[in-house]
Amino acid sequence: MQKVARNFFILAIIYALCGMALGLHMGMSGDHGQAPTHAHIMLAGWVTSALFSFFYHLFPAAGEKALATVHFWLAALSGIGLVVSLYFLMSGNEAMEPLLGIASIGYFLGMVLFAVIALPAISRK
Repeated sequence: MQKVARNFFILAIIYALCGMALGLHMGMSGDHGQAPTHAHIMLAGWVTSALFSFFYHLFPAAGEKALATVHFWLAALSGIGLVVSLYFLMSGNEAMEPLLGIASIGYFLGMVLFAVIALPAISRK
């Protein structure tokens, strides 16, 4: 597995462990107030990062471009910002809402960048 694919897969594993730990905590405590955070960690974090990893593994030429590295850092930083700010927002800290909005826009832009990278790559194969 090459650099960007490997980085996304490592990130996916970290998201999976954090999401599962939060899920276990909610189950054991009986407090499911962080269910939206858990869902975002598992879907936006674990699943999306794993899919990005598999794409870059299947299309290694796409992963060698500078845009792929930009995609990784944009997705990683905005994704982490998204789930951390969502966690604190769901804990009652309404001041996190602007950060959550900025991180969400960043994560969306990461997906737009992925589309710019992936669509040409899959149409050439």
